[in-house]
Amino acid sequence: MLEAFGSTNQILIAFGLTLFAGLSTGIGSAIAFFAKRTNTKFLSIALGFSAGVMIYLSFVEIFPKAKDILSGEMGIQAGYLMTVVAFFSGMLLIAIIDKLVPAFENPHELKRVEQIHDQEAMKNKRLYRMGVMSALAITIHNFPEGLVTFLAAMQDIKLGLPIAIAIALHNIPEGIAISVPIHYATGSKRKAFMYSFLSGLAEPLGAVIGFFILMPFMNEIVFGFLFASVAGIMVFISIDNLLPAAREYGEPHLSLYGLTGGMALMAVSLVFFM
Repeated sequence: MLEAFGSTNQILIAFGLTLFAGLSTGIGSAIAFFAKRTNTKFLSIALGFSAGVMIYLSFVEIFPKAKDILSGEMGIQAGYLMTVVAFFSGMLLIAIIDKLVPAFENPHELKRVEQIHDQEAMKNKRLYRMGVMSALAITIHNFPEGLVTFLAAMQDIKLGLPIAIAIALHNIPEGIAISVPIHYATGSKRKAFMYSFLSGLAEPLGAVIGFFILMPFMNEIVFGFLFASVAGIMVFISIDNLLPAAREYGEPHLSLYGLTGGMALMAVSLVFFM
């Protein structure tokens, strides 16, 4: 497994998937610029689908693989204990990041395209600050998401691809959250897109930083610990972010259908393709 970790092709593909996932914030910007209203049905299904993919893969594929890796190195009991510790460490990490970002500036505060026209009573300066701080908060959140996508793809491209797609869908409303207030405050589509684009670059940047920091220490135990942490991060993101966001768009049943569809698609793909 770790031999493949040093493969140039594997690294480039993993980085490409991470780049794709991060820059999908630009899709959110495009929606903010060209759509008259937010397609809440699409976003509810997409966010639910993303949560379904990440939750299913975390519990069915990633956690068991991490346990197998750590059990092979440390023994069954110690390996399982280390896997559990790593899983909750991942959840704790993303929870701390959420805690450090004030609620007003948290990217979980969703925006709709029509709010560009509905917030005329708000001062431009406040809207601009909201957009900039949303971009900063999303950038902070995107670092661990980039590492999640990269590590999953390094372990198995077939595992990394659905995670990259799920995170890409998750990033679309984040692009809207950045672009809506900045576009309204400045009247500049270019400036709004730039902030959205730069926040998306945090994901591949997180992958690169993580790669260079961790590679000198990489062995089976470190990789197994990180892999289990990835599962914890994805479960936390899904429960704390994706599902509540889908419901806030006003389509709770559609988000559940998306969740079920994401899980079902992953179940089928694991049976036939992985």
